Amino acid sequence: MAKIQNDRREFIKFSTLGILGLTLGAGVVISPIALQAQMKLRPPGAVSEKEFLALCIKCGQCLQVCPYHSIKLADMAKGHGIGTPYIDARERGCYACTAVPCVLACPSGALDHACEKPEDIKMGIAVLEFPNKCIAMTNQLVTKEQIQRIHTHPNSRQLEQDILDKLDKFEDKPCTICADMCPIPNSNGAIAMIRDKNGGMKPEVYDGCVGCGVCEELCPAFEAAIVVKPRLTYEDYYIKGIRS
Repeated sequence: MAKIQNDRREFIKFSTLGILGLTLGAGVVISPIALQAQMKLRPPGAVSEKEFLALCIKCGQCLQVCPYHSIKLADMAKGHGIGTPYIDARERGCYACTAVPCVLACPSGALDHACEKPEDIKMGIAVLEFPNKCIAMTNQLVTKEQIQRIHTHPNSRQLEQDILDKLDKFEDKPCTICADMCPIPNSNGAIAMIRDKNGGMKPEVYDGCVGCGVCEELCPAFEAAIVVKPRLTYEDYYIKGIRS
C-alpha cells in the first residue's frame, strides 16, 4: 500500500513539473511572437510601444476628443494593453487633425506633446500589400456598393459627413481614392497615383506618409489592397526592407 502511495506521489510530482516546464517553455517561445502579432496602430504622438504601455493611464481622453471616432480602447480580445487606445484603420483611419487634439488631451505623456501638427505624426507606413486586389491596377471602376461600406460607420458629425460626400464623387470612376483622400497636407509627398506597367494606375507611397490609415479605411476593395504597418517608417520598410 505504501509503495502504491509513493508511486502516486512520484507520478504527481513529475507530471506537475513536466507540465510546468512545458508551460514555461512555451511562454518563452510564444510571448515575443504574440506581442509582435498584437502590435497595434496607436494614435498620433504615441511613444515606443513598451513606454506607451507603461505611461498610458487608460483614461480615454484621446478617444473623447477625436472628431472622427477613429480611436478605440482595446478589450480582452485584443491581447495585451487592455484599455489602451488604438486605431483600427480598416474601420476608421486617423484624419490628421490640424491641432492633433488627441495629443493635447493626453495627460500622461503616452502621446508625446511634441507632436503638434499632421506632419509630426509617425504612426506607421502604408504598403500596397495586395496589388492584385487594387481596383486601379485592375482597371475597374468604383461601384456604389464598394463605397457603401464606409457609410456603415457611425458618421454622426459634419466632418465625417464631408468625407462621405467626397467619397460619393468617386462612384463609376477610375479609383484614385487613396491618393486623393489622403488627409496629409501636400499629400503628393505621402502617396500618389502613378502609371502601372500594365496600363493602369497604382498607388505609390513616399516618405511623407505618416501611417494615418485613411488609405486603408477608404480602399474600396472588399479586402483592402493597401494597409498600414504600425510603428514602421518609410526608411524601415522601403529602404531597409524591414517587414512586420
